[in-house]
Amino acid sequence: MSQYMAAANAHYYATRDPLGAAGDFTTAPEISQMFGELVGLACADLWDRAGRPAAHWVELGPGRGTLAVDALRAMDKAGFAPPVHFVETSPVLRAAQSARVPAAQFHDSVETLPGDAPLIVVANEFFDALPIRQLVRGGEWRERLIACQDTLFLPIAGKPVPDEVIPAPLRDAPPGSVLEVAPATVSVIRTLAARIAAQGGALIAIDYGYEGPATGDTLQAVKAHAYANPFEAPGEHDLTAHVDFTTLAAAAQSTGAVAWGPVEQGEWLAKLGIDARAAALARATPDRAEAIVAERSRLVREMGALFKVMAVTAPGWPTPAGFA
Repeated sequence: MSQYMAAANAHYYATRDPLGAAGDFTTAPEISQMFGELVGLACADLWDRAGRPAAHWVELGPGRGTLAVDALRAMDKAGFAPPVHFVETSPVLRAAQSARVPAAQFHDSVETLPGDAPLIVVANEFFDALPIRQLVRGGEWRERLIACQDTLFLPIAGKPVPDEVIPAPLRDAPPGSVLEVAPATVSVIRTLAARIAAQGGALIAIDYGYEGPATGDTLQAVKAHAYANPFEAPGEHDLTAHVDFTTLAAAAQSTGAVAWGPVEQGEWLAKLGIDARAAALARATPDRAEAIVAERSRLVREMGALFKVMAVTAPGWPTPAGFA
């Protein structure tokens, strides 16, 4: 499963811009400038309360660069104008990001991020696209594999897995239960958290997900803003899975970093002041007042409970805004 998802998404993102009305899905930064602005202000506020150190600003999987443009503009007004680093492998998306943020430095992985100063990292809808493994309960727990015959891909049951792999509360789950694990996600978060713990800084991760352990098949494919069969036409649609924030937090804490949350996106944005920002934008552009209200509602209400926000900080750094 994990190899299938990794290969499919690598091809998918390398060959297209998937965002917007003409693409396959829309992310929060593309809905409203308010999202990126508030993310930027949260970063600037944390940097300010940490003593205004020299720091690098990093975004993982920056899409078209929309969040970065809005965040950097807001941070600059707050006096925070750091060097910018993007972790991105898609040549198509790198081109779009370069056009919007010409000064950005690109990285293929988090391992090459600079080690000379604190890192303030943003990951919006990044972890959901990393490959997962699925374990399925029959008479025993088995790993789900993907078989290919001609051009047909199908999930099949693999070898049994040891009970120790399964969280104790789930070992006797009903037949048909699915447990998802994400080794790639754990590897990335541990690497980042260890760097943050050693260098200083923070990570803000925003994604749709849950607090585990829990069972459920969350693998999904999206094409043209509609759900698709994840086992048809691999590489031609986006494959994602819900993020287990409990696992993310535990992986970060294992390195000595501090984890905060998760909290719901709607609650987080409200604490950061989205209502005041929406009101200010509506006053400044009265012809867009109705659209701004709709954008705010989509971010806070429609996406507000499904999407979660988690932060990771270096020991001794302040509590990030929105988590108090």
